[in-house]
Amino acid sequence: MKKVIIILGVIIYGLSGMVFAETVIYNPKSGIYHNQYCHSAKICKVCIKIDKKEAQRRGGRACKKCGG
Repeated sequence: MKKVIIILGVIIYGLSGMVFAETVIYNPKSGIYHNQYCHSAKICKVCIKIDKKEAQRRGGRACKKCGG
């Protein structure tokens, strides 16, 4: 029974990444993306909310403080 629960947990965890897109705060000028709680994201004037994969596709990199 434990194995079944563990397997179901792994499957659900794997699928959750495909279902829910992670939104980040992206600065198009610097090319850095932040998580929504990052101080740098809160004070950014030109930042936009986009999907993390889209930020990476645009050549963005994660913030060194928050990890994106």
